[in-house]
Amino acid sequence: MSWLLPLLALTLLASPAGAQPAQPAARDSLTIGITQFPSTFHPNIENMAAKSYVLGFARRPVTAYDAEWKLACLFCETLPSLENGLAARETTPDGKPGLRATWRLREGLRWGDGRPVSAEDLRFAWEAGRNEATGFGGTEFYRSAYELIVEDARTITIRFDKVTFEFASLGDFQPLPAHVERARWQADPRGYRNRTAYDTETANPALWSGPFRITAVQPGAGVTLERNPAWAGTAPAFRRIQVRTVENTAALEAQLLAGQVDMVAGELGLPVEQAAALERRTGERFRFHYRPGLIYEHLDLRHDNVALSDPRVRRALLLATDRAQIVARLFEGRQTVASTSVNPLDPMHDGSVGVVGFDPAAANALLDEAGWRRGPDGIRRNAGGERLSLELMTTAGNRAREQVQQVLQGMWRAAGIEARIRNEPPRVLFAETLSRRRFQGLALFAWISAPEGVPRSTLHSDEIPSEARNWSGQNYGGYRNAEMDALLEAIPIELDAAKRRVLWARLQAIYAEDLPALPLWFRADAHVWPRWLEGVRPTGHLNPSTLRAETWRAR
Repeated sequence: MSWLLPLLALTLLASPAGAQPAQPAARDSLTIGITQFPSTFHPNIENMAAKSYVLGFARRPVTAYDAEWKLACLFCETLPSLENGLAARETTPDGKPGLRATWRLREGLRWGDGRPVSAEDLRFAWEAGRNEATGFGGTEFYRSAYELIVEDARTITIRFDKVTFEFASLGDFQPLPAHVERARWQADPRGYRNRTAYDTETANPALWSGPFRITAVQPGAGVTLERNPAWAGTAPAFRRIQVRTVENTAALEAQLLAGQVDMVAGELGLPVEQAAALERRTGERFRFHYRPGLIYEHLDLRHDNVALSDPRVRRALLLATDRAQIVARLFEGRQTVASTSVNPLDPMHDGSVGVVGFDPAAANALLDEAGWRRGPDGIRRNAGGERLSLELMTTAGNRAREQVQQVLQGMWRAAGIEARIRNEPPRVLFAETLSRRRFQGLALFAWISAPEGVPRSTLHSDEIPSEARNWSGQNYGGYRNAEMDALLEAIPIELDAAKRRVLWARLQAIYAEDLPALPLWFRADAHVWPRWLEGVRPTGHLNPSTLRAETWRAR
């Protein structure tokens, strides 16, 4: 299961904080503020929350998890199962236990140019994804789905080389308009990610199959969507949706108060403490909803960094960080301190894995043991005289993360560790610096997962991005652990939930000991809506609320 990156850029046009927004002339449009801007609009290239949020209006995956965290069909008629006969065990050509499953697309699905969404569009997406040169074939789905059979214009059967507990979920596998994209891909699979129509002609109606279609893009600033006349489902109430990117959260709040945006998306909006303060100041002017979710704020780190390659230094960094105090003072206690990447809300969370507490003495002892001794300026040095100086990055303009950086810098300084802050806009940090492994120390951001989402893409050694793989994969830090790899391969194929829980417990124990990343906390999303908006259902996981945008209404 893939994990998503939360991802931002507009000039502030603010009026005083107390100014009242002008009432909309007609409530057939909605302007939404988010803090990040997608680096690509291709649905199958790169996993980013900003892209997922925007494309939720304009596209639909075959399957997705709903607000109750249950898997549901969006573009299919029935989820396949062993019980209903749409899935069956079989033996693969090389003699391994396998499975075949059948999905049938709903009738009436069309691309924005009127062409039917067909099984051939799913076949093309599978062909492109199976080719590593394309750059989005790193997910477990493409690795395991070794054959796709077109049964008829709306039906496909996929043969898998393993039987997994999550086989009915097609995850990030989505149909692509073969009549638009196939020729581009065939001409140059490796260069396709830079030539796709999703980025070169984003307003082409033929790319979009949801209740809305993208009609205009202002790079780095915003996206305009309008009703898709080819949509055959429930008619959306809004004629137009504008998604405006405002990287700075203070500026985003000001635009909300000035009436320049109607709502702030919880998936990519105000930090909870900023939203809570706004709620206290504005009273009944807006509706606020706080949704805890599978959103893991953490510090990714370079495992080939001289200092960070030592697990003693990684643990010392965690011991030197008073996460409970940060959550209490910066986030009003609304975040949950993490022990590993598995959220306590997840059914496979192991409560026996304790949270590492704040212990400066233990941190100092570990750093001494690792050979990092304090110099005359208080910063530690190794035997070769190298300073324990680490680059610390995050998404520029995110006030909460920048405050966390300042606090971490002070706490680590007390332990003799220098943190050098260098931030970038999310579209640069995620699309270039992280995905191409150009960061040098630590990076503060969040992963968003599905319920019981196996973190293969972020932890398996095969998922380390490289030029040879066209930079697919999300193991940005370069973490390698043979037992972790084995668990990530064993968990999906264990169908018995009780036995799977044992494997999950071992994964969490290794994570807590080895620290492939430094766990910080699990975020709650703060949704801010106008009083007249109804029908938005926050999910708290990687499938955003926009996947049901046709149910949104103005009172």
